[in-house]
Amino acid sequence: MRIAMIGTGYVGLVSGACFSDFGHDVICVDKDQSKIDALHKGVMPIFEPGLDQLVERNVRAGRLSFTTDLQEGVAGAEAVFIAVGTPSRRGDGHADLSYVYGAAEEIAAALTGPAVVVTKSTVPVGTGDEVERIIREARPDGKAFVVSNPEFLREGAAIEDFKRPDRIVVGSDDEEACAIMREVYRPLYLNKAPLLFTSRRTAELIKYAANAFLATKITFINEVADLCEVVGADVQDVSRGIGLDNRIGDKFLHAGPGYGGSCFPKDTLALLKTAEDYQTPLRIVEAVVAVNDARKRAMGRKVIQALGGEARGKTVALLGLTFKPNTDDMRDAPSIAIVQALQDAGAEVRAYDPEGMEQAKSAMKGVTFAAGPYDAAAGADAVVLVTEWDAFRALDLKRLAKVMAQPVFVDLRNVYPRQEIEAASFKWHGVGKPE
Repeated sequence: MRIAMIGTGYVGLVSGACFSDFGHDVICVDKDQSKIDALHKGVMPIFEPGLDQLVERNVRAGRLSFTTDLQEGVAGAEAVFIAVGTPSRRGDGHADLSYVYGAAEEIAAALTGPAVVVTKSTVPVGTGDEVERIIREARPDGKAFVVSNPEFLREGAAIEDFKRPDRIVVGSDDEEACAIMREVYRPLYLNKAPLLFTSRRTAELIKYAANAFLATKITFINEVADLCEVVGADVQDVSRGIGLDNRIGDKFLHAGPGYGGSCFPKDTLALLKTAEDYQTPLRIVEAVVAVNDARKRAMGRKVIQALGGEARGKTVALLGLTFKPNTDDMRDAPSIAIVQALQDAGAEVRAYDPEGMEQAKSAMKGVTFAAGPYDAAAGADAVVLVTEWDAFRALDLKRLAKVMAQPVFVDLRNVYPRQEIEAASFKWHGVGKPE
């Protein structure tokens, strides 16, 4: 099957590469000439484990190609996926759909025959209706179906998620469109990935509801962690205790500095704006957004308290900057608010991240970026583990303590047992643990 993927960002590039690995003929389209030129040279625009090898293998096999020419990309395609960005709109927090609608207009002008136009981007309820209107208006005699097919990819595990998904959601009431989508995903039949067919509006809402629920679990355990610190309980044991209940599950119950990234912050906000437009407030999601925003800066204050309540003139080393490991994504990363809180209190900040420092440079001013964890910690008054990269899970704690001015270790991810930290002569501070 010939597939066109409009957009070579995180979702578009991963999806296009995986579809080509299934044997489909995929052409990825992007207006950014420099990005396409880089892809032709095998240079990925994002860091995702295994993506460069996947792309190289399928380009070499002739199943995957890249172009800036949308007309070329769409011509003859049986399925055209829209995978462009939907960032939060400045001023009101609504999803900015200008890229989606712009892509729909160009696709309508480029279609040469029957096709399914698939919205892969995360879009509010009703967006598919407008995409369909745009296409039908441009091609009143043409046969084009508009389908919603939201993605559920975790950064750092996107290829595995695409090839072994929990579910595939397809939103369409048209049997012919559904049959084409079954053919698109037929290679996943052996993995027994369930295809859930719903109405288009239902599919659009499923994506937002899923992300809002996961964000709620994260925020819930973070608030429980605050209570644990006050009453002398251990949040990791609480998490295990409730996670063993199969009605709850153990995923997304790890206390930390709050959620970030490209999805949860913007999707929860967009969902709230949709609910507001329909005069159906989502109070729980409202609380989740407010609590998570406050928590990030609160983690900066936690570090200041670990320094004895005074940060002016002191140096703090941050280990990990990206919002999660195995990605270079700095969007809404908790580290940004933590750095700001520390700098506002007069601290000097040094930092190291295995993949995110180039991206961090534009998001953080006045930060000294180090060559490694021990370089970051040299002469520091506290070291703060912000992102749980594998590279930080087996640090030489005695070496770390030796290079520091003061051995203070703030573990915002609870990676290390307290006893192990204290055995290396550190003053230890965790999240949701009795001091």
